[in-house]
Amino acid sequence: MAVTLPRYFCALLATTLTYSASSQIRPAPTSQPLRKASDLIRKQERLKINQLVLRDLTPDNARIVVSIPKQRAYLMVGEQIAADGPISSGKRGHTSPTGHMHVLEKDPNHHSSLYGDFVDSSGRIVRAGVSARIDSAPSGTHFAGATMKWFLRLTEDGIGMHIGILPGYPASHGCIRESAEGAKLFYDRVKVGTPVDVGDY
Repeated sequence: MAVTLPRYFCALLATTLTYSASSQIRPAPTSQPLRKASDLIRKQERLKINQLVLRDLTPDNARIVVSIPKQRAYLMVGEQIAADGPISSGKRGHTSPTGHMHVLEKDPNHHSSLYGDFVDSSGRIVRAGVSARIDSAPSGTHFAGATMKWFLRLTEDGIGMHIGILPGYPASHGCIRESAEGAKLFYDRVKVGTPVDVGDY
């Protein structure tokens, strides 16, 4: 059977368009896999202890130095470092106070009076990460202050050193967060009155 002229042109046009479209199709760029939050957290060097210096450290000769740029805290005897641990200081808008201070209070199981969660009568968190000053408690809930274990108070308005999350950069509301092992070591080795220097060391 003879192919009519219009059908021939239609077939030729369809073939041309198919070839043209296929020649312009490029594979979609491969999307980057989503990174886990743990990959975005910069790993800090763990707590380092100099046992020889630590052996000579007492609550009477201990002092603490906190370096904001290095995000490290040092437990020292004179100019010798007994322990060197990672910290997370205050983020922008909530920077940690700097200068010469002293440990004003030691509390092994301190709770924040300002930051925490709203919980119901069974203790279930209804709303997390709230400020008692700013946020209103949903009906049937009460404020539960965030845990600040091994707390060393540095200021009258509640800034201190304690266990916390260490993302590798300043992230707190002003306190100086430490690792669990670092906070316990510093807590055990100092006393109320121990000098603390916080700044660009």
